[in-house]
Amino acid sequence: MRRSKTLAKLRNNEPVRMCALGHYIPSYLRHAAHFGYDCIWLDLEHRAMGDRDVQSLLAHFHLFDIDCMLRPPTLEKTRLYRYLEDGATGLMIPHVSTPERARELVQAVKFPPLGDRGLDGAGLDSDYFLGYGPDYIDQANSETFLVVQIETPLAVENVDAIAAVEGVDGLFLGPGDLGLRIERLPGLSLTMEDARARVAAAAARHGKAWGCPASSEQLESLYGQGARLLAHGGDFMACMNMLRECGQRLDEVYG
Repeated sequence: MRRSKTLAKLRNNEPVRMCALGHYIPSYLRHAAHFGYDCIWLDLEHRAMGDRDVQSLLAHFHLFDIDCMLRPPTLEKTRLYRYLEDGATGLMIPHVSTPERARELVQAVKFPPLGDRGLDGAGLDSDYFLGYGPDYIDQANSETFLVVQIETPLAVENVDAIAAVEGVDGLFLGPGDLGLRIERLPGLSLTMEDARARVAAAAARHGKAWGCPASSEQLESLYGQGARLLAHGGDFMACMNMLRECGQRLDEVYG
């Protein structure tokens, strides 16, 4: 079974080089691998992609030896572990606000005794059964990861209990959704800085990784807080910035 570069880095307390992708661009995977990225966050929560396109991309992840942290559009148990069978290295689940939900997810995506994942053994993750052997179950549990997103005030309140759940490998702070709720829900005294500090403390206390999306200006401070799962760079912003810069250059030349 393919070894996870993300987990290898985290087990050595090293930062994971991660970027984001939300569209079907196989060449993006090749370029990310070439420039030293360990992992790509593949967003299917907010981006539409057919099952065959996802399977094709996951095959390219294996071809170019780069991890896929897939954010799924569903919590359906069989679909979650099918992404792992199809080759995803890990799953990042949005809006996990309670330890009960975290435990449900562990049940869905980990094999016994840790969870209750269904067994097939004929997917890409086991080289279509040719790689299925006596170590497959243990390798699947140890070389795939589960990251849960902290995106609500309730999740911040429960973050210590969520981080304590066995089988949860990481916490990923969602500044968009959490920031929206901090701004829109009345009576909250929570700030984003408080939330980051609480997530960082819970992760450190329970030996879990944590991270969030990070701009160039934020990278150093977040790394200093112990974040090792920082997503920096992505297809959406890259295209937008490129078109802005090219448009400005055309304005300079053409007037």
